[in-house]
Amino acid sequence: MSRSTKPTIVLVHGAFADASSYAEVIPRLLARGLDVVAPAVPNRSLVGDAAYVASVVRQIPGDVLLVGHSYGGAVITVAGTEDNVKGLVYLAGYALEKGESLGELQGRFPDSDLAAALVYTPFPIEGSSETGTDVSVQPDAFPAVFAADVDTRLTEVLAVSQRPLAAQAFADPAPAAAWKTKPSWGLVASSDRTINPDVERYGYQRAGMTTVEVDSSHLVMLAQPARVVELIEEAVRALVAVRSVRSGH
Repeated sequence: MSRSTKPTIVLVHGAFADASSYAEVIPRLLARGLDVVAPAVPNRSLVGDAAYVASVVRQIPGDVLLVGHSYGGAVITVAGTEDNVKGLVYLAGYALEKGESLGELQGRFPDSDLAAALVYTPFPIEGSSETGTDVSVQPDAFPAVFAADVDTRLTEVLAVSQRPLAAQAFADPAPAAAWKTKPSWGLVASSDRTINPDVERYGYQRAGMTTVEVDSSHLVMLAQPARVVELIEEAVRALVAVRSVRSGH
């Protein structure tokens, strides 16, 4: 399987995190001969963040496999409509329906432990007298809620270097749902205390995804990187097989 036939893996991080949450996954993917891009998502609004990721995707020659963790799942649901996106992988993520918001999907299920640990902070909006609201996780609650099975020294760093999510992102309805037309895979983190695992299961089942369950905290890429890479590789093999059939090889 030549490098050129494999899709580029675009890793989309979630709320309260940045691309370093893929630090254990990226070296494994590179070692398998895969091209990887891990952009910094603004985490300002679902529509804006998806447009940003779509702009990254459009600059990549060839096929793309989008991987989204947590809120990043909502982002790839929208950005995944780009023509060169051939598949989607959700990691403990939100698979929204078209017209549905994060708040609506989450509101159908009991709150996770995250709800009680959130902090709301105003931030200035450029060119406006209005302020926005940043949502983050109390640093002392972050390790237990977000990554209970990850090394505490690392989670303490993650807790104080969060990339907050603007409250606007919870309210934006998804203008599209790429899983309707693209093959999708979903990983449920069954010990997730950030997103109720039933939110993940519901979204994946509704989309008809190939789904696996992993006994992991929300930050599954650091807790169970081998399992994450296994799922990504499964998706890559499926997409390469489809490409081979279409090209007659």
